[in-house]
Amino acid sequence: MTSVFIISAPSGSGKSTLVHRLMTEVGGLTFSVSYTTRKPRGQEVDGEAYHFIGRVEFEARRDRGEFLEWAEVFGNYYGTHQDALQIAEKKGLDLVLDIDVQGAAQLRKRIPSAVTIFILAPSREKLEQRLRMRSQDSDEVIRRRLADAAREIQDYSLYDYVLVNEDLNEAAETLKSVVRAERIRRIKVEEKIKPILATFDYQADRKQ
Repeated sequence: MTSVFIISAPSGSGKSTLVHRLMTEVGGLTFSVSYTTRKPRGQEVDGEAYHFIGRVEFEARRDRGEFLEWAEVFGNYYGTHQDALQIAEKKGLDLVLDIDVQGAAQLRKRIPSAVTIFILAPSREKLEQRLRMRSQDSDEVIRRRLADAAREIQDYSLYDYVLVNEDLNEAAETLKSVVRAERIRRIKVEEKIKPILATFDYQADRKQ
C-alpha cells in the first residue's frame, strides 16, 4: 500500500533542502516531479527540479484531467501529474509531494489518507533573511513572497504535522521520524501481523 506524504511550506522555509535529505536518507520513497510553466532558474534541469512546459500545453493537460492537483502561483501554473501516484503504486514505493497550500487542499479531498506536513521558518525575519540569501528574487518579489507566507501560515492547523526549521539537522531528523512513524502506523494487519500470529499454536498455548 502506497502512503502519500504532502509537504508544504512558504518559499524560503528550507523545504527543498529538507525534502532532499529525506529522499537521500530514507529508502522506499519516490519523489513526484511537478509540472510548471515557469522558466528554469540557475542550474535547474528539466525532469529533475520540474517538468518545464508551456502554458498552452499545461492548460491542455489540465483540461484532460491529467493532474491530481494544480494551482497558479505568481502567474505560473504548477501541477502534479496523476502518473506519479500510479508509478509509485506499481513500484511499491511511498510518494513524496512537494506542493503549496492550494495543491495540498485539493489533494486532501482526493487522497484523504495522505499525511500532510507543514514546514515553517522560526520567524518572519529569518524567512526574509533566507529569501535574500538565495539572491534569486527582486525586493518586490520578496515582499510578495512574505505576504503570501503570511496567508499560507494561517492554514497550518489543517496539516497533520507542523515542523519548525530552526536547525536544519534537527528538522531533517524530525521529518524522517515522521515518515518512519507513519509507515509503522499504516502497516496493514494482513501484511505484517497475520503471518506472525500464524506462527502461534493457540490451542496448545491455552492448555499450558
